[in-house]
Amino acid sequence: MKWLGSRQSDNVEDRRGMSGGKVAVGGGVIGIIILLLNVFGGETGQTVGNVLEQMQGGQTQTEAAAPLSKADEEMGNFVRTVLAKTEDTWGKIFTEHGMTYKNPKLVLFRGSVNTACGGASSASGPFYCPGDQKVYMDLAFFEELKSKFGAKGGDFAIAYVIAHEIGHHVQTLMGTSAKMHEEQEGKSEAEANKLSVALELQADFYAGVWAHDNEQYLESGDIEEALSAANAVGDDAIQSKMSGQVVPDSFTHGTSEQRMYWFKKGFKTGDIKQGDTFAEIR
Repeated sequence: MKWLGSRQSDNVEDRRGMSGGKVAVGGGVIGIIILLLNVFGGETGQTVGNVLEQMQGGQTQTEAAAPLSKADEEMGNFVRTVLAKTEDTWGKIFTEHGMTYKNPKLVLFRGSVNTACGGASSASGPFYCPGDQKVYMDLAFFEELKSKFGAKGGDFAIAYVIAHEIGHHVQTLMGTSAKMHEEQEGKSEAEANKLSVALELQADFYAGVWAHDNEQYLESGDIEEALSAANAVGDDAIQSKMSGQVVPDSFTHGTSEQRMYWFKKGFKTGDIKQGDTFAEIR
């Protein structure tokens, strides 16, 4: 992605150089369970918090503050640039539709973090917390995405994840998230999960809309990087990789095919009116 020299957002909180705090869970099986539940964000900050609060007897660890390397600083600048481009895109789209876009914050952290949705560890994966309207990311996640789930990696895979999480902020501002939660009330777990899938796929669509609006900054292979990431974090791909079994009724984020389809649709159309992922389940 062509990003050097572009505007950088002031809405990034870089906590990577801060010492670690209380971590409610260690690694191993529990970390994997949280990853399976929450990988790749969504409105999953609440779920992360609930899981961690139930496990307050877990381990506590403190990490010494570590200075940022040049690579860390460069990655921080890249994240600030991508966030700025999401601000520009969604500010424009909201204005075109008679709305006002409120810029979210993005928090970079290492190991663990406290949020308005509860405490979270890096095993949670990137997520958006509607309680404080912030996106939380431990960039170590992207190495996991490559090493454990077979994604290609690359800077645009990171840009896609950021755009996906910002998609959840868009849904919060539009009231889509609140409406979805209302519709989940009284539903069976399987039916409630279908609504969750629709929300996640719409965030993928919005990520595609953002990519469409920033096509002039894309380089050869960027879209393939995004699609590789989307493919790697499909519910079916994760379940197959981690347990060898695929249980469709338990899906909360969508299959690899669905995630790639909706990202590509957003990228092709650039039209937010084409992203009614809920229509297919109503």
